[in-house]
Amino acid sequence: AFLASVQHAPIFSIGLNCSFGAKQLKPFLQQLASRAPYYISAYPNAGLPNSLGEYDQTPEDMAREVKEYIDEGLVNIIGGCCGTTEAYIAQYVPLVEGAQPHVPASETDAFCLSGLELLEQSAEVKFINVGERCNVAGSRKFLRLINEKNYEEALGIARKQVEDGAMLLDINMDDAMLDSESQMVEFLNIMASDPDVARVPWMVDSSRFEVIVAALKAIQGKAVVNSLSLKEGEDIFVERAKIVKSFGAALVVMAFDEQGQATTFERKVEICSRAYRLLTERVGFEARDIIFDPNILTVATGIEEHNRYAIDFIRAAKWIRENMPQVHISGGVSNLSFAFRGNNYIREAMHAVFLYHASAAGMDMAIVNPSASVMYEDIQPALREALEDVVLARRTDAAERLTELAAQFMQGDSGSEKAVERDKISLEERLCSALQRGDESFLEQDLEEALRVYPSAAAIIEKPLMRGMMRVGELFGEGKMFLPQVVKTARTMKRAVAILQPHIGNQSVTASAGKYLVATVKGDVHDIGKNIASVILRCNGFEVIDLGVMVSAESIVEAAKRHNVDYIGLSGLITPSLEQMTVTAKMLREAGVDVPLFISGATTSPFHTAVKIAPYYNGAVFHIKDASQNPVLALQLATTERDTIIAQNREQQQTLREEFRTKSAPKSEVLPRIELDWQSEIVKHDGFLIGWEPKGVTLSKVRKYINWRTFHHFWRTSPYTKEGRALRAEAERILNRFNGQMLRGRVITVEAYSEGDTIVVNGVGQSITIPTPRQKSVGTDGVALSLADFVAPKGYDDQICLFAATVPKRLVTAIEQFKAAGDDYNALLYQSLADRVVEATSEYMHRQMRYHWLHVWDENPQEAVAAEERLTIPQLFAAKYRGIRPAVGYSCLPEQRIIFDIDRLLHLSEVGISLTESGAMYPQSSVCGLYIGSKSAKYFIIA
Repeated sequence: AFLASVQHAPIFSIGLNCSFGAKQLKPFLQQLASRAPYYISAYPNAGLPNSLGEYDQTPEDMAREVKEYIDEGLVNIIGGCCGTTEAYIAQYVPLVEGAQPHVPASETDAFCLSGLELLEQSAEVKFINVGERCNVAGSRKFLRLINEKNYEEALGIARKQVEDGAMLLDINMDDAMLDSESQMVEFLNIMASDPDVARVPWMVDSSRFEVIVAALKAIQGKAVVNSLSLKEGEDIFVERAKIVKSFGAALVVMAFDEQGQATTFERKVEICSRAYRLLTERVGFEARDIIFDPNILTVATGIEEHNRYAIDFIRAAKWIRENMPQVHISGGVSNLSFAFRGNNYIREAMHAVFLYHASAAGMDMAIVNPSASVMYEDIQPALREALEDVVLARRTDAAERLTELAAQFMQGDSGSEKAVERDKISLEERLCSALQRGDESFLEQDLEEALRVYPSAAAIIEKPLMRGMMRVGELFGEGKMFLPQVVKTARTMKRAVAILQPHIGNQSVTASAGKYLVATVKGDVHDIGKNIASVILRCNGFEVIDLGVMVSAESIVEAAKRHNVDYIGLSGLITPSLEQMTVTAKMLREAGVDVPLFISGATTSPFHTAVKIAPYYNGAVFHIKDASQNPVLALQLATTERDTIIAQNREQQQTLREEFRTKSAPKSEVLPRIELDWQSEIVKHDGFLIGWEPKGVTLSKVRKYINWRTFHHFWRTSPYTKEGRALRAEAERILNRFNGQMLRGRVITVEAYSEGDTIVVNGVGQSITIPTPRQKSVGTDGVALSLADFVAPKGYDDQICLFAATVPKRLVTAIEQFKAAGDDYNALLYQSLADRVVEATSEYMHRQMRYHWLHVWDENPQEAVAAEERLTIPQLFAAKYRGIRPAVGYSCLPEQRIIFDIDRLLHLSEVGISLTESGAMYPQSSVCGLYIGSKSAKYFIIA
């Protein structure tokens, strides 16, 4: 957030002089050093003050902490603040002799804003919604509160917008009866006192430039200025833009010029193009910090010239995106629907339709009401068609038709449970809505009523409940629901069935899209992907028979025949699972089973499925890349398109098999290999032969190594949305319960050398070989690579590290308990956290291993550690170190069975890891691999 606030500011260096000791300041310095395109100076205190305000840390103690700054290359200038004297500074002198200072990081290309936290536009955060309610011109309530100086309640409006999902807050104090400048500054200062509100970036909105300047002086993060325009000419526009740039703020440019407001497509394009040239060529504005507002104007007014206002905005957005790809496009969406003031549902529905089309055209920001509840896909078809006729200007009578239809949707009457009283919608709608929202508040009450209305408990499951679940499946498949919502929906369905169970008796429940058997194959304990697939299948009306993990081919065949299933899904993560899937396919064929077979898992691929599995099965075999594809494909196979889909799949697989035969044909050419100068490549090591374990290290020690981006990617949530923030908060609460649990892992260093495509390891008293595949074709550097290329041949005294880590026992027990209780949501949440914890543990062990083992000797052997080895946590995540750290079972070490050889040296059972007959590790949140430390290894890419 700090970096975003100074992005593009005219500064050379960053100085940190604050009330922290060196130990407390270090985590911030690590983050800063990995991203800051500036030099850094730091002046920490001599620790933290005691109860008397005195500093107890000695010069020697402080020097040990400051040494970490220097060793990790975090600073360019180091000094001391409160509690330090000349004696403290004197301790630094020998530490900095010959040391490598901080090297400024490259400047990010991403669009960044900040409050207390960073908001970075990315693949996860494609659209930024701006809260609009802190605007005296647009909210009568907010204006009244400001006039009354009721700042606490006014602050509550800002807080509510953030809670509802606003990523950016628009603040406007332009009113004839207000002192806009002083009111703006006062309210911004009040907002800064509330961490929940200050967390997000702010947009200062005023037609008076002096108000904007005063606001920028009061904002601590990187803000957005809304707005400037060309209506007063180029010179004033350029002068003000330079001032905005000097504050490091992003800028909204309205499509106005000396001739007035742009209302047509042609005028919008003309003004935005002119402003872009001025900003980039004369002002030096970065294109990514420019936000164009091509004017969202009111439609459906009955005036013919207004009919194209919406479609011309959408066309302009598309043109801007294509011709100025780095800029952003925003607008005040509420302007669009002023013609329907008083009918909130129609207004929200119109906004939803407009945003659906405008965002597809390139609009990536909007000033909206974040609590709006109307979704595009939920609008009744007739109304949606009428709204699109207006927005897209498809009919000359669109406004009249919408006006007639709007009478049926008076204020609040949206046809959704959120907008009307419960007793105004049908029982079936209430039950469907409860499932879609995962809300059990009135579930028992509604099901009791349903038992009096429907002929049987089974009918309730078959009709409203199944309909609601299938709708959830559709929304998830379309990317309109988050995975946490889907899993909670499944939990609500389970609860509903449990409530109805005493009333079901011998009644048969027939409402099912089919019976779907899922299993993780023999030798494999990984099931998180399978569990997600099971949840989504149930949401789509399938009866799921989940056989669990480590399931033999015989058990799968027996269950398939006993349950007379319609589909079979096989899952696996490790490479031996691929062979087991082939064995299972053969046994299913021999047993006469030919239902569609779905193959999924991290190591599976369309290529392997076509070559190694499909030829051994009589039925259709499909490779499934994503869990959401399971129900979609299964439902398609239940239609008249079944034969066509199967035929197309078999044709594609035949093409892949022919491609495999061509690639497998003997080749006479010898692929060139990389040639390294092993005198300079060799990693000089410093003992550490016996090994290291994180004994006495608790989970609290490694929490900072958790990669939350990967966690959110698994759950398909953005960390900046309301859902993402709630999920992260829940995850943090869970971790708090396990903070005191001890980590389990081990690292050893062993002598090693390469022989062709094999790494030979000489451990304590025994030797093992590790086969490494070579790329089948040359890469961009003109060579075909193998991991063995980066271990020195015999005679060079090279070494590698072997490592393994797993999660605390209590966490494993909790996961198993949730699974046993059928609590899919918590089982998945805890399992996904366990995966992040073990990765964090391995990152922590990796850092310790590098400090103890890896010393790089280049031309100057007196420099013990090269600058690139002073790693921050983000640099660890991005693998910004020399060497490579592959795990067993993945593409560059695909032979899973080598883990048995590694086990002879690491003794995995001593750290709590057991192996299946195929080499899968239990607990499944475990990792095992090796570290190769030559310089060139970090460039290694295996096909």
